[in-house]
Amino acid sequence: MREVGDAAYAAFKSLLERLDDPVTRSDARVFLAELQSRFGTKESGDHCFRVYHFRIHDIFLHFRPEDWSFTFYEGINRHPDSIFKDKTVVELGCGNGWISIALAEKWLPLKVYGLDINPRAVKVAWINLYLNALDESGHGIYDQEKKTLLDRVEFHESDLLAYCRDNNMELDRIVGCIPQILNPNPEAMSKIITENASEEFLHSLSNYCALQGFVEDQFGLGLIARAVEEGISVIKPTGFMIFNIGGRPGQGVCRRLFERRGFRITKLWQTKVLQAADTDISALVEIEKNSPHRFEFFMGLVGDQPICARTALAYGKSGGRISHALSVYSCQLRHPNQVKVIFDFLKNGFQEISSSLDLSFDDDAVADEKIPFLAYLASVLKSNSFFPLEPPAGSIRFRNLIAGFMKIYHHIPLTTENVIVFPSRAVAIENALRLFSPQLAIVDENLTRQLPKQWLTSLGSSDSDRGPAAVGSDDRADKEAEPQVVVTGIAPFEAITSSAFEHLLAATREVGSRLLLDISDHLELSSLPASNGVLKYLAATFSPPTPPSSAVYSDLEVAFVICEEQSIVNALSRTVELLEGHTPVFSQYYYGCLVHELLAFQIPNRRPPTQEPAADRSPSKVIGFARAAAAAFGVAELFMSSPPAAINMDVDQSFLPIPSAVKASIFEGFARQNMADSETDLFFYGNSPLSLFSKLVLCCIQEGGTLCFPTGANGNYVSAANFLKSATATIHTRREDDFKLTAAALAEIQSLLAACASAGARVVLDTSFSGLEFAGEDDDHWELGSCPALFAVLGGFSYHLLTGGLDLGFLLVNDPAMAEALRSFQGLSRPHGTVRYALKKLLALKAQPSSHLHAALRHHKQILADRSRRLSETLRACGWEVVGCGGGTSLVARLPPAYVGKVMVEGSAVTVAVEEDGNNMREVLVRATGLCINSGSWTGIPGYCRFSFALPDDLFDQALHSIRRFHQLLLTSAIASHSTTT
Repeated sequence: MREVGDAAYAAFKSLLERLDDPVTRSDARVFLAELQSRFGTKESGDHCFRVYHFRIHDIFLHFRPEDWSFTFYEGINRHPDSIFKDKTVVELGCGNGWISIALAEKWLPLKVYGLDINPRAVKVAWINLYLNALDESGHGIYDQEKKTLLDRVEFHESDLLAYCRDNNMELDRIVGCIPQILNPNPEAMSKIITENASEEFLHSLSNYCALQGFVEDQFGLGLIARAVEEGISVIKPTGFMIFNIGGRPGQGVCRRLFERRGFRITKLWQTKVLQAADTDISALVEIEKNSPHRFEFFMGLVGDQPICARTALAYGKSGGRISHALSVYSCQLRHPNQVKVIFDFLKNGFQEISSSLDLSFDDDAVADEKIPFLAYLASVLKSNSFFPLEPPAGSIRFRNLIAGFMKIYHHIPLTTENVIVFPSRAVAIENALRLFSPQLAIVDENLTRQLPKQWLTSLGSSDSDRGPAAVGSDDRADKEAEPQVVVTGIAPFEAITSSAFEHLLAATREVGSRLLLDISDHLELSSLPASNGVLKYLAATFSPPTPPSSAVYSDLEVAFVICEEQSIVNALSRTVELLEGHTPVFSQYYYGCLVHELLAFQIPNRRPPTQEPAADRSPSKVIGFARAAAAAFGVAELFMSSPPAAINMDVDQSFLPIPSAVKASIFEGFARQNMADSETDLFFYGNSPLSLFSKLVLCCIQEGGTLCFPTGANGNYVSAANFLKSATATIHTRREDDFKLTAAALAEIQSLLAACASAGARVVLDTSFSGLEFAGEDDDHWELGSCPALFAVLGGFSYHLLTGGLDLGFLLVNDPAMAEALRSFQGLSRPHGTVRYALKKLLALKAQPSSHLHAALRHHKQILADRSRRLSETLRACGWEVVGCGGGTSLVARLPPAYVGKVMVEGSAVTVAVEEDGNNMREVLVRATGLCINSGSWTGIPGYCRFSFALPDDLFDQALHSIRRFHQLLLTSAIASHSTTT
């Protein structure tokens, strides 16, 4: 007994002596003296510590419980007894600690931590704890588990959950009764309330604490919103939070605070309390005048119909008493691990977009799709400073997932190499038809709607290389017409078994047709996919362009083609690279997430591969690739021809660190719900400048024109024009003009347009790399509206804003007829609304010189300028003649004369000789060092190669080392080519 009494007295003395207020210290000394007299002797054990509880409350009257806290405890009390048993619990805003003590006494939790930002409240709570933990004799009061309240309860000073974060705690339960106070000044409410209101305005709405940075600040809920978000990081996946919420903002606002952060909520208890008579609600009236929002009050304690603030104010002035609801909400995360990842991303530099996050869904299926994807996107954006280089055939991860899905759910032994990804089904079909350019293709009527209208011709075409002809027909394999390609879907009743598919295969094989079968309507991304006869049989040469569907982004499309014949896989991959550039990476991320969820719980390779009956593969003569396609593949320098571990200085992609504003815009675009059309509307656009350029080529072909490329033009564009069988011509440029297209020593772009106009030519200006000039700002404006020669301005934002995987091409056309012709090409792949939203927001930020994005872009240009200088110095040191580079992400240099005709000897291996025109320089360099560049065949300038330098830091340094090493190897271990011949 004596030891307990001494411990209690020592604790009281330590706590009370730390009180700051002189008056309180004086009262504390009186209290201590009384304790000393009563417990200073061995006979003091018959006196009661608890009698001093009331004295303590007299001293600290302002910590007396209010109606709110009693309502809160009643709500907590509705839980079953097991809800807190053996759990770690935190009470936020504990005040005098009575709720924490009551929780510990009734439910026997493992530990209760009472937290309050007020240090005096914490001291009073400790006093209350000792008064209730010890009996009349100063002994500890033990519960059924032989523990006292001192074992179960602690109180700490903390700004919300800072104590828990600092101590790396994981909590089972978080409870809190946090004040909601609005600024009573009606002048502060004079602006319209929106999610985009200024920070100063939102700050003026709360006088309880500093601005929290949430939309809820305007309703006095900002502190609760911060508590909820802090709680997400420390709550266990099975844990939940309980909060007391005043209902003045309205039940919808209160519920939404939790639901948009990913919580399922249950209202445990609701009652009414009278509004304090001295509370001025005129501020709320001003909000209602300037916005559609209505607050929620009641007439007295028995009124059951809510009234708005204006009515409540009038009722109060007439002598009535008004009340508002008090509700106790229990909240549990529906996808706890994923929501934690999302909020961890937001709190690390992206708090400004948290107001756009909306994880409230009426349909659980939508939540099950979107929340895991947002978590994956957040993890990618957080961990990657740039988006990695992916093959044009599609993300390796996504193709792996598709192959895994087909293997596990449909027992089709696919690998990554059997899958090609396209931006859409229409693009997949159109590219396949262009690849083969059949004299006749029979296309299902439902699949012709997005094909070029001029393809829908009669069956009488005779020029096999003029372009594909397509006609919708119910007769899928007309034997007399002998179609060379058949593109068709399959009816639901035909998909039940494989017999219809087998019949279709036999019919097309008999006439020597290639078959593209679309099973989009029968492919389910589900853990219980419906039976599908086609997939059961699948072992055939060519199978479907298949876009999965989404419950969240219904218009977000990606298609994949699975094929067993490797030559077709490679050729289709090349068509993506030539005509589209790539398939949007975020579409692949999204559907990759869906497929990953279906594979994550599966045990891989637990069944042997299904032995399907051998398909009839009797040889038949089928159409091969079009001559133009084969020729374009032969000369184009494609990413597909790069070795797997190559250093790619031959790709048009930036690998510089992505600015945080870009990451924020990407995430916000996918996190937002119910975006207005005005937030996503843009001009004529496509997934990339290359996809738009392909449509311009088709317009030129349709007009019977010739595309004229200056030497040094983008080699990707030249290859695309050749693939599409456009007539092309070369305009020769000179080294002394840095191979720029000039018109009598062109000084301004208008001079070029005037010269072209006089010759009756149209001009396509590619501005993809404009804005990356190293010197000066990028705000130069061209006056192009009155130039008669101008046809189109083509550009993109991936380089201009250095957005990495966020790409969008734009096209401005000054000829209405041409604009209409462009719209007739229905197969154009367009970026999703989420991408358009992000880019539109970034363009608005870029227009603000003081924005963080503007500063990041200036920094990036400095990096590119330094890269250009270092690369130029390295090349010159190795004998290259560098063409001046004033901006952009690449430069051109002339092959050193000393390299020409040299053959490198490495051991017993002899590589090919370096040609004078530099057309094989890519091949020679990659063999020797693994460095990929663009040779003279890409630049169109004999002897000149292109080097891209927007690489990651480590790869750029390796690239410079490779250039120097090649120079040393070639000159020290090379022999003249004629000597080898001898």
